[in-house]
Amino acid sequence: MTITTAIIDDEPLAAQLLKSYADKTPFLEVKGVYNSAVMAMKDLRENPIDLIFLDIQMPELSGMEFAKILPKETKVIFTTAFSQYALEGYKVTALDYLLKPISYETFLTAANKAYDYFQQVRGNTTAADSKESDGEGLDERFIFVKSEYKLVKVNLDDITFIENMKDYVRIYLDDGQKPIMSLMNMKTLEEKLPSPEFMRTHRSYIVHLPKVKVIDRNRIVFGEHYIPISDSYKDDVQKYIDQHTI
Repeated sequence: MTITTAIIDDEPLAAQLLKSYADKTPFLEVKGVYNSAVMAMKDLRENPIDLIFLDIQMPELSGMEFAKILPKETKVIFTTAFSQYALEGYKVTALDYLLKPISYETFLTAANKAYDYFQQVRGNTTAADSKESDGEGLDERFIFVKSEYKLVKVNLDDITFIENMKDYVRIYLDDGQKPIMSLMNMKTLEEKLPSPEFMRTHRSYIVHLPKVKVIDRNRIVFGEHYIPISDSYKDDVQKYIDQHTI
């Protein structure tokens, strides 16, 4: 598998170093090296690529700003000399974040992470194409979320409920699995989940309704967790329950 790649860094020596790393990484194919995001914009719009090694602090258009206007299929590995950008890097779902000076070892670790990601994505696409050619659809029962600088696969059938933690969400799973924390907007996650299987019961909670076993006085009970059902969502939850009540 080949991953098409571009390098954007306003420091020519840093850009050439990354290019030398990419050139000796067998699965990376460098399509362009640019010293500003503005220079790269036209080329990458006309010839989209898979992965960008993207410096953050650049004149005219920063790496963070540029990442936000990229097509969703193009993934980013940020490079910077300033560690304070790590948290913001979460918000644009970067695959990784490399702090300068960058060794080939750390570069290769990030590149391998990208390889694993694209292998998974392309494997799913191949499976979907195969099933569609047989007249079948593909019901994807998982999502990927960013957690602790990694992309983590979450099976939808394992989710019990999701809690909003201001800038984060906490995803609770079956069978005592450790909850997953991800820097994500609750509404964005809600839009990715099938409805009404996953439903808001409160502004701070999404519940996987087929997992519900006990409801106690307008509260859904998952072990020691009591999930409130607020007035705003009460009718929708009740409608779902009525459909499954004998």
